Amino acid sequence: MNTLLIRLSAPMQSWGTQSRFTMRDTGLEPSKSGVLGLLCAALGIDREDDDGLQPLTSLRVGVRVDREGLLQVDYHTAKDVRMANGKTKDTELSNRYYLSNAVFLIGLESEDLALLERVQAALHKPVWALFLGRKSFVPSESIPLEDGLLKDETLEQVLKSYPSLCKPEKKKLRVVLEDNSGSIVRTDQPLSFSRVGRKFAPRRVSVTFYDVPEPIKETA
Repeated sequence: MNTLLIRLSAPMQSWGTQSRFTMRDTGLEPSKSGVLGLLCAALGIDREDDDGLQPLTSLRVGVRVDREGLLQVDYHTAKDVRMANGKTKDTELSNRYYLSNAVFLIGLESEDLALLERVQAALHKPVWALFLGRKSFVPSESIPLEDGLLKDETLEQVLKSYPSLCKPEKKKLRVVLEDNSGSIVRTDQPLSFSRVGRKFAPRRVSVTFYDVPEPIKETA
């Protein structure tokens, strides 16, 4: 197996999987659908291009939470909102949740080294702008890591050993791993991002905790 590591760090991130109408949720870490949506933007894969999305769905995803971040909520008021029935509503109120100052190390595991190399190259020169869950939530640090592509190493190996992305707040880091034997089911395996009917399938994950590695040393 080969693993590509990327960094998701920003003042604000949002990774909702159950958002409906006036309530916009966020998970406590990036969803698989959110991560693959980011990769699609980098690669220039359109929402309607299900064939382009399909190779990415085979990636096994792991998330190491280097900084948990703080759950926050914004209260939004929108004017003159166009409804599904074609009518316009004067005012629409919504609560939109997000994570403040979170830092995540994402691992993408695959036997297909060429696919990981293509993803890494696209993240360095993305076709479309990259954001972390919402268009206004832009990354504060580079998403691709210069040494992020590790050949012949598994997802677990690299998430355990790769240096911490920030000053650790705890002695253990929470890690969410895609795991066919996992006890947790999440419906965030994307089948289609089409505007006329997004489709997602369930997948299983497990949650574990790893010792904090030494942090990345800053260069002068």
